[in-house]
Amino acid sequence: QVQLVESGGGLVQPGGSLRLSCAASGTIFRINAMGWYRQAPGKQRELVASTTSGGSANYADSVKDRFTISRDNAKNTVYLQMNSLKPEDTAVYYCNAELITQWPPVNGVSWGQGTQVTVSS
Repeated sequence: QVQLVESGGGLVQPGGSLRLSCAASGTIFRINAMGWYRQAPGKQRELVASTTSGGSANYADSVKDRFTISRDNAKNTVYLQMNSLKPEDTAVYYCNAELITQWPPVNGVSWGQGTQVTVSS
């Protein structure tokens, strides 16, 4: 089975930076897309950023110009560089991957357990 493991969360002051990592392991033939979602207390889960294997990226308006998503395809890892963090960025951040785990190909979706990001002074 495929497992996604997030890391890099923690407590940071407003204006600070964090870099989240998500490593996918298991039987993986191809990762079509990877992304980051977040869910704050009392709020719906929202897409933060996503990227395809071709390198295109999409960002939520609230994080655009502050966050950067990147991938290391050889390591099956996606990163989220978060700069100029604000208290409203506080949430549990979840890694997501759309991938192929079988051949002939069968698409699937995997989720990580989440990592807490807290932005507070």
